Amino acid sequence: MRLPRDIGGDDLAKALKSYGYAITRQAGSHMRLTTQEGGEHHITIPRHKPLRLGTLNAILKDVAEHLKIERETLIESLFGK
Repeated sequence: MRLPRDIGGDDLAKALKSYGYAITRQAGSHMRLTTQEGGEHHITIPRHKPLRLGTLNAILKDVAEHLKIERETLIESLFGK
């Protein structure tokens, strides 16, 4: 599945709530999300609309690696129709 081209940082943060991520702080235009599932893990997401594809890909790769699932599986569960 292709990465969505129009997703913003706020949309991604909402989508990641299903994996236990919650906003723990915000500085300027960046949010820090933390989860306790599978051990503590932090990610930083810019509040840009839309996110650059490289940025989105890096965030999803990091989350998939932490959750020990395939990146494609994560993309399908977050953005699949």
